[in-house]
This record gives sequence, structure tokens and C-alpha cells, in this order.
Amino acid sequence: MIQRIARSILNSYYKPVESFLENPLDTQLRTLQYLLEHGQNTLYGKKMGFANIKNYSGFNKNVPVISYEELRPYLNKIIVDKKENVLWDTPVKWFAMSSGTTEDKSKYIPVTKESLYNGNYRAGYHMLGTYAVHHPETTFVLGKTLVMGGSQQVNMIGDSIYTGDISAILMKNLPRAVKKRRTPEEIALLPDWEEKLEKLAEYSKKTDIRALIGVPSWMLVLLKKIVEETGRSITDIWPNIEVFFHGGVSFIPFRSQFNKLIPSDKMNYWETYNASEGFFGVQFTPESSDMLLILDNEVYYEFIPVEEWDKENPQTVPLEGVEIGRQYAMVISTSGGLWRYKIGDTVQFSSINPYLFRLTGRTKQFINAFGEELIVDNADKAIEEACLKTGAKVNEYTAAPVYFSESHNGAHEWLIEFETEPNDLKEFTLLLDESLKKLNSDYEAKRSYNLSLNIPVVRSLEKGVFYSWMKQREKIGGQNKVPKLSNDRRYIDSILDFVSKKS
Repeated sequence: MIQRIARSILNSYYKPVESFLENPLDTQLRTLQYLLEHGQNTLYGKKMGFANIKNYSGFNKNVPVISYEELRPYLNKIIVDKKENVLWDTPVKWFAMSSGTTEDKSKYIPVTKESLYNGNYRAGYHMLGTYAVHHPETTFVLGKTLVMGGSQQVNMIGDSIYTGDISAILMKNLPRAVKKRRTPEEIALLPDWEEKLEKLAEYSKKTDIRALIGVPSWMLVLLKKIVEETGRSITDIWPNIEVFFHGGVSFIPFRSQFNKLIPSDKMNYWETYNASEGFFGVQFTPESSDMLLILDNEVYYEFIPVEEWDKENPQTVPLEGVEIGRQYAMVISTSGGLWRYKIGDTVQFSSINPYLFRLTGRTKQFINAFGEELIVDNADKAIEEACLKTGAKVNEYTAAPVYFSESHNGAHEWLIEFETEPNDLKEFTLLLDESLKKLNSDYEAKRSYNLSLNIPVVRSLEKGVFYSWMKQREKIGGQNKVPKLSNDRRYIDSILDFVSKKS
């Protein structure tokens, strides 16, 4: 009876999804009107004339697209000057720390009661409902959910202002009944990553874990630790394990390792797009990892076409203007007080009925030193294909350009940490190169006859190098990620220097 009740509740979470699927554009229009209504009496809203904006055309014309650097002065008014009604008309008590992959310092993203409950939590229910509709026999809610979240830090940026990874903020404010079904808060919110890892492993070994939530790279670290310490398989330790709700980085490079660690036909993987700025997407069907854009989470979406990314005043299109197959940078306005904010992620739509998309990278994570326009999505898929054909498995990788010199043309240098090394690294390199050519016509053109680009330079790193490098930079755990691609050599040279000093 408990199982039937649980399934009924999960299925009810899908009803709002059906509602915005029927009227996606109307839902977005209502969201814009709601946001403007709440924003018109704020400092930012008065400056931008929100009270006189009646439609998207006026919004687009009068409100600029901004970056974090342009947002920061308004955040200082909240944090330092203790002003209210700066960006939103209710108090801001939390700031989500977003270290990102290309920023040296943390960003502080405002989180309001509305963005937390009507945005993140509502989208979380949509995630559960969408999964349950496709898996009517699900039982994961009858066990525990292991959450690999971030840490919280109190009073670090101002009196009575709390900061932490968005996962920590979400966990801290969850209803008590939900907290009981998850990793204990006293473990999940530990600030010391290695202490947390140790205690999570100990807790997990003796608990009926049925679902996992977290970033694939860090979850993999925990699962390997559990397997090594027990000498048992994950399915032996957790016979009822059913689903991993994952996000943060592409799952493609990690899939084979998870399949090996959790050898069960009953195991499901469900992709999510939950960033510090909001919860924006959830996998729509088991057959494809393409995600449904969540439209009733108090987020108004706009999209910058690829040719506009580097412009000071980029042209945007609303949801009704997107085209299948084009690359866009996402711009959001939210009930957290973000207004036409460039989030930095890039997406590509695979459907507009419903609006399905996939993440393709970051506006600051690409290689275009020679006009090749290589994005993370290309890199992930090429790595996957080379692994499939050589039997290799990859833990982490990063790539950057090798610049022209008097003695050689340009190239891409790849640092790869293999879980399972290919028998022939040269063969792996050739396959990686061929796959990139198939995936990216610009790359193929630049590689033709080695005129602009030579064959990639692939270097195999010892296991644990990326972890140690990230630890040295105080960027382990939580939402910290290894930068996959960079258009300059700052990261790759830093890693090579780290390896040199270590040896």
C-alpha cells in the first residue's frame, strides 16, 4: 500500500509538466509578466523602466543583456550596503556560490524564497514525475537517496547572509520528511571534501541506497572508494539501486565506467540541468538524454545565436524564435533577481514540440584558435567513440591549442587520465582525430592536408593527477569541474607544470 501511495504521489508531480507542454509560449509570456510585476519596484526595475514594459519587444529594447561583472555592483548593494529591493522585491538570504570552470574566484548568485521553492524545488518535482511516468514500477522512494552535494559556509560575505553550493542550499531548506529519505545533512554539508567522502562511504555501506544524485565525476570517486574498501560490487552492496539523477557535466565520458561499477539492467540514468542560477531541464524519455526545457519555474528564457556571442550588445531570440540544430547561449531572467543574465552555457534544440535540448558546452569552453570552433559536445562524443573502438575508459580530460611556430603548424594538445589505457595510444589519437572530423566540418577543413592543424598531441596522465591538481587549487567536490576545453593554454600549462613538479 505504501508503494502504491508513493507511486501515486510521484505520478501527480507530472501534471504541471503536462500543463506547460500544452501551452509553452503562453507559460513563458505569463512568466515574463510575473517577473516584471515583481521587479518594477526594485532599484534595477526602476532604472530600466519595468513599469512601462508591456511585452517582450519592450523588454528586449530597454533591458541590456548582462554578464556577472555587470551584475556584481548590484550584489554589493545587497551584501555590503544591506539594501533591500535591489534586484527582487523579497529579501535575499542565500547566495549560491558558483566557482565555474573558467573563473578564478567564486560567483555569488542570489537565491530568493521564490526562486528556491517555485523554481528549484518545483523543477525537482518535475524531475521525479517525469521519471516515474516512464518507470511505473519504481521503488526508489522506499529506500534512501545518496546525494553528493556541496558545502555550506555561514556569514562569509556579510552578516546574516549565507553562502554555499546550490546543492547545499537546496538540502538545507528541504522539508523534514524529504530530508529523512536522503543523505544525513550533517554528512552531506561537511565543508571538508575528503572528510565528507570518508563519512559518505561509511554511511553508504550499511544503508539501503536506491537512488543517487550528483555530478558524475565526483560520484564516480565515491563509488570506486566503496568498491575498493569492501571488495564487493555496488549491486551487491545496494541490491535495490535503481537510478542516478546526474548533471553538471556530460555523462558520455563516464557511462562505461558506471556500467562496469553497477552491472544491472535495472539501473537507470536520468539527466538533469540544475545550475547555481536555477533548475532548467530534465530528461524527457528513457530512449534519449535530451532534456525538456522547464517552463513553469519562474524563469524567462532567451537565446543568443552563436554568431552574436562575442558582441557587446548581442541580439537574442525568445523561445518561439529558436531553431532546431543551431547553437545558442542561454540568457535568463528569474525570480532570484537575475535580469537578462548570460549564464554561460550553450544549448542546441532537437525539438520544438516539445522543447527538447541538450547542453553542448560553455561560451568560454571551446577551442577556436584556428577557426575550428570545437565545442565540448564534439570533444565528449569523439572521446566516447575512440574509447568504444579501443576498449579504453577515460576518467577526465582537458584540451587546448598548440600555437603556430616557425617549426610546426598548430594542433590541439589533449591531457587524458585513463581508467583503462588503450593498448595503442597512437591508434586512440587517430580515432579521436577521425571522429572530430566527422563531428565538426570546421575542424575537418582545418585538418585537411595538415594546412592549419596537425594531428592532435595526446598525453596520458597518471591516475589521480586531475584530482590532485584540483585539490591544489582548492576546487574539489561540489560543483567544481575540470575545464574540458580552453582557447588558451593557462589550464593545460598549469597541469603540465604540476605534473613536472610532482615527478
